[in-house]
Amino acid sequence: MKQQKSSKEIINGVKYDNDKPDYTLLPFNAVDEVVKVLTFGAKKYDRHNWKKIDNLHLRYQAAAYRHMTAYSKGEVIDGESGLPHLAHAVCCLLFLMEAEEV
Repeated sequence: MKQQKSSKEIINGVKYDNDKPDYTLLPFNAVDEVVKVLTFGAKKYDRHNWKKIDNLHLRYQAAAYRHMTAYSKGEVIDGESGLPHLAHAVCCLLFLMEAEEV
């Protein structure tokens, strides 16, 4: 019969995750803003509509520049969505990265 360990005995387990991505490093407040932009876009257009855009690379580069330019000029919030220009720019960059299949 197997003996039960006392509740005071410490058991050291092993988990080989040192070389795995650490998602706890994500700045979740910023990620929340990006998700809000994605949700705004999904309601305005459709879910994953960005994948269907002709000239995706050129158009999302231009959109990212527009949002960065507005931010650089001191406009923090996008007038249409009410969300941060930086979050919009990050969405554009994520679309570009995804399209590159990084």
